Amino acid sequence: MIETILISARTIDQGATLEEKTSQAYFDAAAYCELNESNLAALGLSVGENARVTTPHGTVVVPVKIDDRLPDDISFIPMGPWSNAVLDPDTCGCGMPGFKGVPAKIEPTTDSVLGMKELMATYKE
Repeated sequence: MIETILISARTIDQGATLEEKTSQAYFDAAAYCELNESNLAALGLSVGENARVTTPHGTVVVPVKIDDRLPDDISFIPMGPWSNAVLDPDTCGCGMPGFKGVPAKIEPTTDSVLGMKELMATYKE
């Protein structure tokens, strides 16, 4: 397990597939967590394996990718349902959640990644 600071933002691929949220293309564009190579090695994970990302706001399982532009201990999940599961929902009155600076714990898991519909269904009570 490693502790990171989670950030989120739009990506070109995520934005280009935004209108197809139930498609495989949107899943591929938004359901992942990027870490640098040393953080990935610390977790003992390879690209494409799943990690559990836990913050004070929730937990989500996503596959991992490498982005060596990220500094040590910074993680990135594109904007979308998977990042929303772990971001601070408090908008402080502006209508936008906090997309940066969220403390996160990341650990390897054999749990499956939920599709968008299945992830949304976890919020029903």
